[in-house]
Amino acid sequence: MIWSLRIAFTLVLLAMLGVTTWASSLVALWETPRAVATHPWFIATLFDTYFAFLTFYVWVAYKETSNVARIAWLLAILVLGNIAMAVYMLNQLFRLPVDAKVEALLLRKP
Repeated sequence: MIWSLRIAFTLVLLAMLGVTTWASSLVALWETPRAVATHPWFIATLFDTYFAFLTFYVWVAYKETSNVARIAWLLAILVLGNIAMAVYMLNQLFRLPVDAKVEALLLRKP
């Protein structure tokens, strides 16, 4: 299970880096047309995305014991989104042996 999660989150990271690089090479984020940025579905998608980021962050805050790490990961997730989330997951996954159970990933070390 740990091995397949490593592969999955590596693919997420590579895909997000690729699509972000591609989009950035075509148009800067701050040049998003007003018609897009004010569209109701764009706004709804942003709310959905950031609530998902915050939901993931609740688990990160549980796992991390340092307030500095908690704040750093919150900022990284809010600014970089799925890129930061994939990096966090890979960091957690590569600290575990391949035969570890999912509980070792999900739960805080005692």
